[in-house]
Amino acid sequence: MINIAIDGPSGAGKSYLAREVSRRLGFIYVDTGAMYRAIGLYMLRNGIDPHITAQVVHALKKVSVTINYENGEQAVILNGENVNAFIRTPEVSMAASNVSAIPEVRAFLLSLQKDLAAASNVVMDGRDIGTVILPDADVKIFLCASPEARAKRRLVELLEKGTATTLEEVLADMEKRDENDRNRKIAPAVPAADAFILDNSDLDREGTVITALEMIAAKTGITAD
Repeated sequence: MINIAIDGPSGAGKSYLAREVSRRLGFIYVDTGAMYRAIGLYMLRNGIDPHITAQVVHALKKVSVTINYENGEQAVILNGENVNAFIRTPEVSMAASNVSAIPEVRAFLLSLQKDLAAASNVVMDGRDIGTVILPDADVKIFLCASPEARAKRRLVELLEKGTATTLEEVLADMEKRDENDRNRKIAPAVPAADAFILDNSDLDREGTVITALEMIAAKTGITAD
């Protein structure tokens, strides 16, 4: 199977890039961040503090996270419920960042992620795909952008979904999450040594996709139809 790993900080556009690259190449798209968001959502819904490791680990016994594909789109199923519509709020983002630093949570999802990559040609995005989940991926891309550029993009997404917030709030949340993700002891969000670095601060979505496809073609010879 051909595996493509796309890593990077929150708000860089990993999900869109991975989804679009997978569509153009005819691969399966796997959004690992959505899995952690589902676990974060469960903790918030059930009054469990995502910062308290013992409580989170105990609660995992009651959590089931699976992936379905509906009309070509990934659906994250939490205890039988499609939670795609509930996992993109700032609160869930921060909860996901906190629970993803817990080794037991990462181990809980690791086998699911590896099984998906072993069974299909995949484009998988997250924080540590190229370093931990798929260290032997055929292509590794680390997608990044300035905090200000990422915050502006995320603000547009949130406002379109009806979430009331400000650029200052989004930027503060993003910088806090960046700090968490970079400095956690377990699987910090850093580029793999052999990753392409794609800074899209000054690129639009299509420019980012084209650049990524060029990187993939240079490494594998695979081109989009």
